[in-house]
Amino acid sequence: MVHPAIVGRDGRLRQRRFIGTMLAAPFFAAGAAVTLVTSGMGAAVTVATIFAAFGLCWFAALLVAASGKMALAAQVALVAGGLALAGAIAAAGGLASPVALLALALPFEAWWIGGSKRAALWGGISALAAVLLQPFVGSVVPLGAVQVAAWHWLLPLAWGLTLVPRLAALGDAASAQPALLPSDRLEDVIDAVVLHVARHGEVLDASAKARTILKLPPELLFGAGLFDRIHLSDRVAYLSALADLRDGALARRLDLRVRLPQDGNAPMADNFRPFQLELVRAEDQQETFTLLLRENDETAELRDELAAANEAAASAEVAKGRFLAVVSHELRTPLNAIIGFSDMLLHEMFGGFKDPRQKEYVGLVRDSGQHLLAVVTSILDVSRIEAGAYATEPEPFRFIEAVEMCQSMMQLQANAKNIGLQAQIAPDAGEINADRRAVQQILINLVSNAIKFTPDGGDVVVGAKRIGSRLHFWVRDTGIGIAEEDFANLGKPFMQIQNDYTRRFEGTGLGLSLVKGLVALHEGTMSIESMLGEGTTVTISLPVNGPKKRATDRNGVLPMPATRTKGDAKGDRNGSLRKTA
Repeated sequence: MVHPAIVGRDGRLRQRRFIGTMLAAPFFAAGAAVTLVTSGMGAAVTVATIFAAFGLCWFAALLVAASGKMALAAQVALVAGGLALAGAIAAAGGLASPVALLALALPFEAWWIGGSKRAALWGGISALAAVLLQPFVGSVVPLGAVQVAAWHWLLPLAWGLTLVPRLAALGDAASAQPALLPSDRLEDVIDAVVLHVARHGEVLDASAKARTILKLPPELLFGAGLFDRIHLSDRVAYLSALADLRDGALARRLDLRVRLPQDGNAPMADNFRPFQLELVRAEDQQETFTLLLRENDETAELRDELAAANEAAASAEVAKGRFLAVVSHELRTPLNAIIGFSDMLLHEMFGGFKDPRQKEYVGLVRDSGQHLLAVVTSILDVSRIEAGAYATEPEPFRFIEAVEMCQSMMQLQANAKNIGLQAQIAPDAGEINADRRAVQQILINLVSNAIKFTPDGGDVVVGAKRIGSRLHFWVRDTGIGIAEEDFANLGKPFMQIQNDYTRRFEGTGLGLSLVKGLVALHEGTMSIESMLGEGTTVTISLPVNGPKKRATDRNGVLPMPATRTKGDAKGDRNGSLRKTA
C-alpha cells in the first residue's frame, strides 16, 4: 500500500509502519471501548466509539497510501492518540489503574514509525499531555462510577505482546543490514541505470545515472514511466521477464528499445535507442526486483551499418533501373532497324543478289539481330520480375491454345535437328486463368531449352493434366540430362550448365531464371527431374483460378513474391528445383 512516489528505503519503511499501525489500532481501541466504556456510558456510545476509531484510523491509512504524504496525518494521529489515551485512563479510574501504563505506548509507537529521537520526544510529550488531561475528562464526559479492576491489566499486556514480533524483526534487520549492497555503491561499480521495481513493474527507485544515459530525470521513470518508454514491440518480452521473476527465476536478460527525449527536429520514431536490460532478484526477495539498464552499443552500430547497406542497395537498384532503361532504348531501336532492313533485303524488294553469298550474309545479320534482341528482352523481363515491376493481366484461356502456338513457333527449330515435337494434353486440361503471354513464354523457353540440349533424332513432349484446382504441365526431353552438382546453379540468371556439349550452343542462361520468376508470379511451383545422359523433365503447377488477389500499383503491376534462397535445390515452392535419380 506504500505510494510508488516514495522511493527511499527509509521513507517506504516509515510509511509501511504508519499504515500498518493505523490499520491495527482500531482493533485495540475497540477492545478498550468494550471493556471500559460500556459499563459507564452504555452500548450506543461504545458502538459509536468503535466506529469512530475504525473510520478515523483507516481513513488516515488510506489517505497516506493514496497521496504518499505522511507529515500532517502523523501529527493528527499523534493528537488523536493522546486524546484517546486520556479518555482510556479516565474511564479506567485514573492513574491508579494499570491502563495508565499505556502512556508508554505513544512515545514507543512514535519512535517505531518515525525512527528518530525527535519522533519519540513528540510521542512522550503527547503521553504527558494525556496524563495531565485525564482528570478533566471525568468532569466533561459522564463516565459514571469507575473502579480499578484487576482485568485492566489485559490492555497493557495485550499491547506488550505486540512488541515481541516487532523487536525481533528489528533485530534481524539490524544484523542483515551490513550485508546489503547500497544502490549508490552499485552505481559506482557499473555504467548502468539501477532501478528498483515492484512485482508488476512499477519503478520505485532510479539511480542518478538516468540523467546521463537516458537523458531523463529519475523521477520521470517512477511508476509506469519506464514501461511507457519501452517500444511497443518489446513490451511483451519485458512483461514476460517480470513474470518469470515472480514465478521464481533469479535473473533474466533481454534487448529492448527505449524512447529518449526528442532531439531537435528528429521524428518521434527515431528516438528509440537499443538498450540491454538485466533483471535480478535475491532468493529472499519477493516484492521488489533490481533492474540494470545499459546502452547496447553493438546493436546500435549494427543498425547504423544496416541502414547504410540498405541505402547503398537502394542506390544500386536505382542505378540498375536507369542502366536497363538506357540499354532498352539504345539497343532495341537500332536492332529493330537491322532486323527490318535485313528482311527487306532477303525478300529482294529492291533487286536480286549478284552473289548467293550476299543473301547468306544478310540472313546471318538478321539472325544475329533477332538473337541479340531476344537477349535484351530476356534481360529486361528478368530485371522487371526481380524488381517486382512485371505487369500481368490474368485472363481465362484454353491451355491447349498456348501449346499449339508454342508448337507452331518451335516446329522449324525441332525439324532442323530431326527432333519429334509432340503434345500430350489431357481432355480435362480445360481453361486456366493466368497471364497468356507469361504462360506462352514459359512454354517457349522450356521447349527451346529441351530442343537445344537434345541430340539429333531425339524427342520432346509437352504434356498437361488437371489435378484438383491446379493445372500440371511438363516438358520432357531425351537430351543430355543434368549432373547432380549442377542443380545448385539452375534457375540463377546468367548461369548455364558447363560441359563440352552445352558449350557448343549459344545462350545467356536467362531462360530458366525467367521461367522461375513467371511461375512465382502465378503462385505456382516448378520441379526438375533429370538423369545424366537420359533426359530431363520440367514440371510446372499453376492454380487454375489464378493467383490470389494482391495489391498492385496504379499501372496494374503485380509485385513478385520473395523467392527463398534456401532450398532451391530441393524445395517445392516459388519455382524451386529438385533432382531425382
